[in-house]
Amino acid sequence: MAKSKTYIGKLKPRYSFMLNPYSDIRLSKCPKCQKLTHLRKFALFILIEGVGQIVQGKTCRYCSKCELIMAHQDELEGELMLGLQKIAPQAIGNEYSVIGTFDKKVWEGRLKNEETDEKEIFNYLADFKTMLDLKVEPGGWYRN
Repeated sequence: MAKSKTYIGKLKPRYSFMLNPYSDIRLSKCPKCQKLTHLRKFALFILIEGVGQIVQGKTCRYCSKCELIMAHQDELEGELMLGLQKIAPQAIGNEYSVIGTFDKKVWEGRLKNEETDEKEIFNYLADFKTMLDLKVEPGGWYRN
């Protein structure tokens, strides 16, 4: 029997997510279907050890065919560091997990200081359907 995944968000799980750990590789093509990707802004819901949850606006590579969001780890961590300097400088460098996407309209309202009840925050979260790893094999000649 297949093990069911537990989700913390109340919205239907959406998108697949890939965090690109390679700073020298940019994903202009989707690693799954090889179609060109485009830039799209997402409100990413991130859990940070020692801080809790934050919602980070991030422009990511996106494949609409595969519904795959691709974030570059070096860019994401740079933006997290800038944001954490203001609210929790002691948490810079802590472990984090990108959980899903947050409702963009609610996130934009929070930026404009519209109140959102913290107890209802998970009502606006859509977990990722799947989390993918990027594996890159360097080019070159290989012996059989």
